[in-house]
Amino acid sequence: MSNDWLDQVTAEIAEDPQRIERHFPAVGRKVGRAPLHPDIDPQALRGSVDDVARAGLVTTVVDTADPATAAQILTNLYRHGDDAERRGVMRGLAAINAPESLVATGIELVNDALRTNDPRLVAAAMGEFAGRHLPSVEWRGGVLKCLFMEIPLVALAAVEDRRDADLKVQAENLATERRAAGRTLSPDLTALIDDRPIPA
Repeated sequence: MSNDWLDQVTAEIAEDPQRIERHFPAVGRKVGRAPLHPDIDPQALRGSVDDVARAGLVTTVVDTADPATAAQILTNLYRHGDDAERRGVMRGLAAINAPESLVATGIELVNDALRTNDPRLVAAAMGEFAGRHLPSVEWRGGVLKCLFMEIPLVALAAVEDRRDADLKVQAENLATERRAAGRTLSPDLTALIDDRPIPA
């Protein structure tokens, strides 16, 4: 990773959070796009080098800008960004714990990402922020979408902490549909149904 470039850009953003919009698209070219865990996750569903770098820049915005400004910047980055930039926003939302208005912006962006069919973006959307803040109905829907898209649940945050009886029922319904269609059940799906730990 090009730490000198990233350190310089982080310092610029700390002085003026709006500057992130100038640098965000260049992150992949500057630091690379390799998966964080190439041996076990070649699709980078658990994240890539540029995901981490962009998340760090988003964290700087969250830490230095006032909530209203941060909300506007994150919305702009997400709405106008490509898939990689949107993933960076999703990963960076982990820095948000308060205030309520900024959490609400994060939830809005996560719900939008969960409406897409990009596996890497959906996996990123179900990260730490969603694990902490996404309401139960939407969170369960995100887990089911990941099951449907065959995204390993180990790529998500807080599944073991938040799985509940309602999620188990929904998993059982999905399993019934899959059996009726002659499809096999994934280890993740059977783990939810059988109350076993999610496979690593």
